Amino acid sequence: MSLKLNNENVNKNSKQEQLDEFRIVNAGKPMTTNVSRKISDDERILTAGKRGPGLLEDFHYFEKITSFVHEEIPERKVHARGYGAHGEFECYQSMKQFTKAGFLQEAGKKTPLFVRFSTVQGSKGSKDTARDLRCLGVKFYTEEGNYDMTMIGFPVLINQDAMKFADIIHAYQPEPRTGMPQAAGAHDTFWDYVANNPESLHMTLWVMSDRGILRSYRMMESWSVSTYLFVNDQDVATFVRFVWKPVLGSHSLLMDEAQKIGGIDPDFHRRDLREAIDRGAFAEYELGVQLIPMEDEFKYDFDIIDSTKFWPEELIPVQIIGKMTLNRNVDNEFSEIEQAAFNPANVVPGIDFSNDPVLQGRLVAYQAAALHRLGSKNYQDLPINRPVCPFHNNQRKGFMRYRIDVDETSYHRNSLENNTPFTTPPEKGGYKHYPMKVEGHVTRERPEKFDDFFTQPRIFWNSLTPVEKQHMIEALSYQIGSCKSESVRQQSVDILVNVDKGMADIVADNVGVNRPNGTNVPVSTKYPSLSQASTPKYAYSMKVGVLVGDGFNTNEVTNTIKELEKYGVWVVIVSEMLGTVTGSDGTKLKVDETFLTTSPYLLDSLYVVGGQSKNEAKFNSDVTEFIQVAYRHYKPIGVATTGQFFIEGSEANNLAGVVFAENNPNFGEDFVSAIAQMRFYDRT
Repeated sequence: MSLKLNNENVNKNSKQEQLDEFRIVNAGKPMTTNVSRKISDDERILTAGKRGPGLLEDFHYFEKITSFVHEEIPERKVHARGYGAHGEFECYQSMKQFTKAGFLQEAGKKTPLFVRFSTVQGSKGSKDTARDLRCLGVKFYTEEGNYDMTMIGFPVLINQDAMKFADIIHAYQPEPRTGMPQAAGAHDTFWDYVANNPESLHMTLWVMSDRGILRSYRMMESWSVSTYLFVNDQDVATFVRFVWKPVLGSHSLLMDEAQKIGGIDPDFHRRDLREAIDRGAFAEYELGVQLIPMEDEFKYDFDIIDSTKFWPEELIPVQIIGKMTLNRNVDNEFSEIEQAAFNPANVVPGIDFSNDPVLQGRLVAYQAAALHRLGSKNYQDLPINRPVCPFHNNQRKGFMRYRIDVDETSYHRNSLENNTPFTTPPEKGGYKHYPMKVEGHVTRERPEKFDDFFTQPRIFWNSLTPVEKQHMIEALSYQIGSCKSESVRQQSVDILVNVDKGMADIVADNVGVNRPNGTNVPVSTKYPSLSQASTPKYAYSMKVGVLVGDGFNTNEVTNTIKELEKYGVWVVIVSEMLGTVTGSDGTKLKVDETFLTTSPYLLDSLYVVGGQSKNEAKFNSDVTEFIQVAYRHYKPIGVATTGQFFIEGSEANNLAGVVFAENNPNFGEDFVSAIAQMRFYDRT
């Protein structure tokens, strides 16, 4: 097995070249046991006679069944359900002024990386579209070793201190007596926790917002939440938080969609990411940093090391410094995704830690979790986790150690090996912690600003559009209304009143408790960056279902499909059965899905063509159902000249977002524009 002999050889292909050494092709090879003994029969156990008992000497069966029952490892306590991909990071501009991190020193420099997206609450077998916090781990394989950037889908966390990690997860995950509910916070223990731990309310509101049910991992904005330090080669430090901004914009499902898709296709987000990469529609995210000089640590009305507080972009601008592109799917889900381990303590020179009490606890927790889950201290030597540059130290032994260290010594300060492996001074690349001044008495107290629990949640609420506010009210009403304890429901609306009196009153009415006393905190500030209203919107990679039967107008339909594909729209031909549908001139279209195998919930838009069918009544009924679902969820709908009778305007429906081909020479372009808009909330 080779290792890079020179760190400067690391490039965007280095990790894949390393992984190639471990990729095994079994196709076309003779079957063997794990010790390479060729197998003559893999279907029957060894017996004493044709109808006799099994024999203990059947080493092949014993190896096969033992391997099978030991295949699974402990799943993650949190983030159990997830998916990943390989990619690369390209630096846009040198950040040498702020950090000496090697991968950020030169514009155009590319670094290989691996990412894992995940939900938090549910088990590995739960659903992708749960209303939940989502996380993103990014493992940069740099020339200075691995750097793990750990992010979440909101700019705030639910706890201010690592001591409460266990408590919130115990409250959030299934109730211990019943093991229910799975992948849902809509239960008594979670809302009891929120009502009695006010710092948790802020992130809970983000979960209840549209961002809690994202459309795609490719459209997920994520933040570091914890505060780190950039340190340059002059030992000057700067507070920093990171944010990944998806190039496609940040977009979400509706609550009804998320719940339906969770049953129809639990792998919706995983499938979307993998399909996009297979199609060449690589997921892209720009990396931004928010920087605060050390001398401005106490400048703001919030504490910058409080993980339950966001840094407003309007006050602390985001500087875009690079782009991540996910361009390769994994070859083996278990080896590359399940065995991947991330740790915020894995940093490189130029990136250090603040006194953020959540971050300080995370630096310990991740490694302890990986040791339990992966079963050996040598987990960092697994192919997906190992760095692409060489590593040398005096750590030895442990379960599954397959590295063969041939040295005589395994201790520091030796003469037999000329005191090697040797330490490296900071000026030559050795890691040096920033010499931050620390003073004060040993305590478990926190600064007073930590106790301002409601100002930022109020700002978040103020910043939402009326539609976003309505969606949050619906989510709160569903979640709190699912609690069986009237006391928990009452306590929950009692804490909501601090954010907005009107919102709390509506939720109280919806969940059958008294309207709360008091009113919201007197804050009118709002920040547009907190809303999804201004996010970029594209038709690119949106999925359009073409509802079509035989006899369609070939010229009209094929030209429309070409126009959609020109803008990168994914076209899905849907009809009554698989095979082909035939146009008016004999042209055939391959059917991708039937009305049975797909669903309007899985499609971003519809192109209604209509046509002939063996069972005309059933065909028309299926088309009508797809249209009704799409219309009810404010999705764009394109209507061919042959499909007009399916959709008729009236005083009750204004047909907003419905684009007709009849007498419209710009139908294709108009339809693409509608697809890019995604939702038409002015629809009646």
